[in-house]
Amino acid sequence: MGTRDVILDAAAKVIAEQGLANVTTRQIARAAGFTEAALYKHFANKADLLVAVMRERSPGFGWLGEALHGKVGTGEVAGNLTAVAEAAITFYGGGFPMFASMFADPDTLAAHKEELQRHGVGPHKVNEAIAAYLRAEQQQGRLRPDADVQAAAGLLLGACFQHAFLGHMSTPGHRDDRQAAAAFARTLVESLAP
Repeated sequence: MGTRDVILDAAAKVIAEQGLANVTTRQIARAAGFTEAALYKHFANKADLLVAVMRERSPGFGWLGEALHGKVGTGEVAGNLTAVAEAAITFYGGGFPMFASMFADPDTLAAHKEELQRHGVGPHKVNEAIAAYLRAEQQQGRLRPDADVQAAAGLLLGACFQHAFLGHMSTPGHRDDRQAAAAFARTLVESLAP
């Protein structure tokens, strides 16, 4: 494992334990077993490191981008969207400690937004991918041609985000993640079916 990977693993662990706002690059470097100078050889600043942790060490993030790849016209639309919903719930649930810390510090949030823009990434990319998938399914005739695919993508991800949030709040009667993902996808597809 290279230095960069060791730093990312240490950063993910320290951020999860202490929250982003309470973590310094010095603490991350120490947890990784390197100097702070070694950290800055791989990352421009703390925000750059955070973006890398979110992209490369957050649970489910890779699945969010890949879950629909090559799925147009195959399987059931509800099944394809269930895979996305499961990944989104995993990602949001695992990322909440980091998200909360980031939003608690306006300077870190601003830096994070700049880094996302610089890298051409961000949460909107998942919405775009789902909307593109739904649009392609419309062209296949598997969804209503007049369905608002952007709204549908937002509804699916919004339901997943809320489910993950409620899971952190230990809400009584909280559904199992897989059951919730399937129910969200099924309900959405029922409203989009031709």
